[in-house]
Amino acid sequence: MGYAPAEWEGRKESPAAGLEPDRDRRALRHRRGGHLLDRILDRINSPADLKQIPESELETLAREIREELVRTVSTTGGHLGAGLGAVELTLALHTVFDAPADKIVWDVGHQCYPHKLLTGRRDRFGTLRSRGGIAGFPTRAESPYDSYGTAHASTAIAAALGMAISRDLSGRTNKVVAVVGDGALTGGLAYEGLNQTGALRPDLLVVLNDNEMSISPNVGALSTYLTRIASAPVYRRFETDVWELLGKLPAGGVAQTLAHRIKEGLKNLVIPNILFEELGFRYYGPIDGHDVHLLIHTLRDLKAVKGPILLHILTQKGKGVDYAERHAERMHGIGKIDPDTGAEVKASKPAPMTFTQAFGRTAIDLARLDPRVVAITAAMPSGTGLVEYSRAFPQRFFDVGIAEQCAVELAGGLAVDGKRPIAAIYSTFLQRGYDQVIHDVALQKLPVIFAIDRAGLVGQDGPTHHGVFDVPYLRTIPNLAILAPASERELRRMFYTALGHEDGPIAIRYPRDNGIGEEFDPEWTPVAWGKAEVVREGSDVALVALGTMVGVALAAARLLELEGIQATVVNARFAKPLDEETLLGLAARLGHLVTIEEGSLAGGFGSAVLELLSDQGVEARVRRAGVPDHFIEHGTRAECLAAAGLTAETIAAQTASWMRAPSRV
Repeated sequence: MGYAPAEWEGRKESPAAGLEPDRDRRALRHRRGGHLLDRILDRINSPADLKQIPESELETLAREIREELVRTVSTTGGHLGAGLGAVELTLALHTVFDAPADKIVWDVGHQCYPHKLLTGRRDRFGTLRSRGGIAGFPTRAESPYDSYGTAHASTAIAAALGMAISRDLSGRTNKVVAVVGDGALTGGLAYEGLNQTGALRPDLLVVLNDNEMSISPNVGALSTYLTRIASAPVYRRFETDVWELLGKLPAGGVAQTLAHRIKEGLKNLVIPNILFEELGFRYYGPIDGHDVHLLIHTLRDLKAVKGPILLHILTQKGKGVDYAERHAERMHGIGKIDPDTGAEVKASKPAPMTFTQAFGRTAIDLARLDPRVVAITAAMPSGTGLVEYSRAFPQRFFDVGIAEQCAVELAGGLAVDGKRPIAAIYSTFLQRGYDQVIHDVALQKLPVIFAIDRAGLVGQDGPTHHGVFDVPYLRTIPNLAILAPASERELRRMFYTALGHEDGPIAIRYPRDNGIGEEFDPEWTPVAWGKAEVVREGSDVALVALGTMVGVALAAARLLELEGIQATVVNARFAKPLDEETLLGLAARLGHLVTIEEGSLAGGFGSAVLELLSDQGVEARVRRAGVPDHFIEHGTRAECLAAAGLTAETIAAQTASWMRAPSRV
């Protein structure tokens, strides 16, 4: 059976369908004991209101929060499973601590939806991830209760340490808490934060929310280690028994030293949590993360303990919703679903395959073609389309966890020994492996293939996840080529081309979007190295588009034709190396170029074209269209593109106006 929300009284449509949020909330009633009662949740506008709720009613409140999460996220899309698993923890934290004076830092932020409901954003929760609405991650500009902006994993401990140090320097006494998922502990930055915290020893609580998953099931030795902790006896009782025995020894320095050594030796024999203790933390747990009463009492006790503390809680991702518990990986990040069954709400017309799906199929076919091919990802086998590959070639697939530096370094080691690694990493996450791309791959001219997913504007995940910086940050690196397909067929051809390229690394960037409906070629065909493709001829201006913008450029050219302007459209294919012959020829012949890219204008593809013309002394008017020098707010992908001016209508109108303006060349 799927999860059935509580009965809704008088509700016809979701707020997203046009019903006023206040009226909808008043109409929403919870049936309890045969009577219709206002929800407890509707009485909470801040943590101060939560503190007035009797502890005996918190389990009911937890159920209402889960119902609200399912009701809203099934309509807006977003991260469902993580929030469902963190409901009791959120209630306990806001019951015990006094935010925003006390600082609560949510690592990644996938867990933060219950926190948003309890901190003054319940009225706007139906706007989650929509343009002008509340963000899907903690955002300082949105609320004082979001003490730190977090959307990339493993950052919370170091950030919380900074807050704790600042508090101590300022002479304040507020508490600082970092809530870290176990998946975040696969990232090295988390250990850097733990290491520094243990060395400096401020008052800082780290809550390890252990559900054995980040986005996909956790991998590596750490996951096994945490499982050992969870399956071991609760050791604080053991520690008490040991000290009761040792307390009977006579006083004196020798006896105390002996007692300490006995205690430490016995701990090392039976307790698997030594790692955290040796890093300088007092470790407590593991405890049931869904027992709200136990959590409250434990947190109250730990609030008085000095120094670094790590509280290990065990939770279930998707808790309380049958289909989310059974399909935790699929229910991590969702689009629109049926709230009763969890089934995806499909569009009336089947969409073409996504670029991610095209990559996944291509990776499998390349591995069949060439036994040297291996695939690497950083905790994103599903997000990067490599799940089927991992099943088809388990010995040639490596998930390193949330550790992009390790992923790039691993690819370098494989490449230097003759393998052809494909490192599939989101654009926004590859930023964290930048040093390794330069120092360890490009410098050594290793033939690593970077499959850069989510390149461009990703939509509702917002500015933390928009992949708009990869062309600027990769373009400056010697020995590295950058390609961008305009279609799923071209993506396949580019990866085949990259497989045959032995002279350095290649990055292939593609969007979080559907393709254009092209079928793959029946045979493998490479693209011509470093060559653009002219897809439309015109006599007035050249629209030079990179990747996803080719279709937009063609549509803009049709609109320009209505204005009497004939546009050539070029599929650039390569951001590096540029097709100098084609670009210089068009500049000399037409004198007007418009570059169009779904990436940062600062240092991007258009900048590369300007540099080429300047270096060659070619005078031509150039206009650049791309993502401007500010962060684009979350919204649908179409809304984000419109905000950046990357629609056919905007490009055509601005090009026509620019063409008619007096030349300043």
